Amino acid sequence: MSISNEQLNKLSLNGLETIFRFSQITLDSAERLVKLNLEISKQSLEENVKIAKQLSGVTDPQEAVSHLNKLATQNIDTALANSRNLYDIVSSAQSELTKLAEENLGSFNKSLIGAIESAAKNAPAGSDAALNAVKSSVAAAAAAVNTFSKAAQQVVEFTDSSVKAATSATADAVKTASKRAPTA
Repeated sequence: MSISNEQLNKLSLNGLETIFRFSQITLDSAERLVKLNLEISKQSLEENVKIAKQLSGVTDPQEAVSHLNKLATQNIDTALANSRNLYDIVSSAQSELTKLAEENLGSFNKSLIGAIESAAKNAPAGSDAALNAVKSSVAAAAAAVNTFSKAAQQVVEFTDSSVKAATSATADAVKTASKRAPTA
């Protein structure tokens, strides 16, 4: 079996397109992460200035404790929101990269089957059994990868719902605890 220049060219272009898409996905995700980090830093700085001004005017210890409880609740709410945003960015990137990998694997399998069929046309007599065995192996491997991909997708969906439930439960627990805390 020989590979023509056209086939080699197509293979190279497909590889480059995949690399460019992979790079684009990772750079977009990195950009979103940097923006989130800068936004969090800016909000944190603004909040710290605001808190310092509020606490500088407090003279009563009970009022200070009440302020600190309120601030703790706000900080936990902010941390939960930021963790949700971070999780969304990471899971989005993971989803896009998984989709890219699945597309490339499907394309590779089609190319491999095409190459096997092309080789079958030029194969010597009696090699049908060997070629059928190779085709069968490729089909079995593709089915196994497909099953693995579906299982991985189910794990991702389960993890996503678990993270959202845990975040919600944490937020509810913080709100309940802050309501029970002594106030001024």
